[in-house]
Amino acid sequence: MSEERPPFPPFTYEEAVQKVRAAENAWNLRDPVKISMAYSEDSRWRNRAEFFQGREAIVEFLTRKWARELDYHLIKEIWTHQDNRIAVRFQYEYRDDSDNWFRAHGNENWEFNEKGLMQRREASINDVPIQKSDRKFLWGEGPRPDDYPGLTELGL
Repeated sequence: MSEERPPFPPFTYEEAVQKVRAAENAWNLRDPVKISMAYSEDSRWRNRAEFFQGREAIVEFLTRKWARELDYHLIKEIWTHQDNRIAVRFQYEYRDDSDNWFRAHGNENWEFNEKGLMQRREASINDVPIQKSDRKFLWGEGPRPDDYPGLTELGL
């Protein structure tokens, strides 16, 4: 796979939105190896209380994540951007192996290198228990359809 991921910084608003949607689509496919390729070889992450670095650690983290977060569906929305940085807000829904449903609410700060690879990801996330009937992310497997509402349109 390519060691470049256009668009490259500094980002226009449209390019930042493109990066956000590409990340959302990739995460909804739930392929840890493919996702890891969008990050620099030495990418540094903070996800909740976990700190780690590098693609191998990203693959291990995402593999663990989706082993316990079942039926995962994610929506990301740009918050702001400047130069080589993008801030997003996101929510995702999942269930655990006891069929308890959750909606996770979070914010991420991203920093990209000159090749368009994310070199730093800082994520703060809170899980809120929900009833299955309260789910809003109801498309099938894979990326959110283009005509499916985003967070703002869903009132989230």
